Amino acid sequence: MTDSILYSLAPNGVATVTLNRPELHNAIDNSLIDQLSALLDTIQANPAARVLILTGNGMSFSSGVDLDWMRRMTDYTEAEHLHDAQSLARLLYKLDTLRLPTIASVQGSAFGVGAGLVACCDVAVATAEALFGFSEVRLGLIPASTAPYVVRAMGERAARRYFITAERFNAEKAKRLGLVHIVVEHEALQAQVNYLTEMLVRNGPNAIAGSKALLRDVWGKVINPALVELTAEQVAGVRSSPEGREGVAALLEKRKPNWQV
Repeated sequence: MTDSILYSLAPNGVATVTLNRPELHNAIDNSLIDQLSALLDTIQANPAARVLILTGNGMSFSSGVDLDWMRRMTDYTEAEHLHDAQSLARLLYKLDTLRLPTIASVQGSAFGVGAGLVACCDVAVATAEALFGFSEVRLGLIPASTAPYVVRAMGERAARRYFITAERFNAEKAKRLGLVHIVVEHEALQAQVNYLTEMLVRNGPNAIAGSKALLRDVWGKVINPALVELTAEQVAGVRSSPEGREGVAALLEKRKPNWQV
């Protein structure tokens, strides 16, 4: 990848994507959006990839939108603004719906789109000194692209406050609100992420992907006969799948399933 994004894939299937613009606090522009989107497509299509870690180099996870990109935007037509907005929206959706389990390793502050990336990941671990916030309204803008994921994570009531005040909040508050799951001291971040990846690679990759899809199917839905039938059909399908059969056989035969390295 280009220098603005670093990528590695370990033998155990752990893919690490690092935002690498530390001199700009990993600010996000249209080029980085396109590169990250293409990289997610590559990871999605690679069966050897089992877990994705998203992190940043330097003091910040991501400060949000790049100021130089914002300067260029001043001459955009509405159609050009729409194209850029659609590219960002598609990137967030790809990250949110990736078949792999995703971990946000938040080694520094995350603002705006940066906080949106955190909200799209399945598990978020942040250092105690990390700050979060949504400052779009100070620029006369709104956090529309990230809103679906942030509101899902934090709830509408909390999002209402922080979207319209542009207040910053610390990692412990982010944990209480649901934006992050775990807060650790900076020196413990990598160990915590390693622990999570070790847990994740033990689990069936198709079962993880299916569980993520299941959450999208049931979250916020009315529990009715149609939903009950859908879940029953999913249970039957997974039990009869090669991975489901292998997992049960491994349990009964007291051995590791074939997806464990």
